[in-house]
Amino acid sequence: MEVEDFIDFLRQTSDDRQLRLAASKLSEDAFSKVWDNPEDAEYDRL
Repeated sequence: MEVEDFIDFLRQTSDDRQLRLAASKLSEDAFSKVWDNPEDAEYDRL
């Protein structure tokens, strides 16, 4: 039973990671419009 629970945990962790990556990719365009501006150019150099 413990092995099965551990495998389920690993699967869930992988699914969560994939979901976070997908959400990050989907939000890139929206955030780039906010972050890509002359006022914040100083931070690009850090």
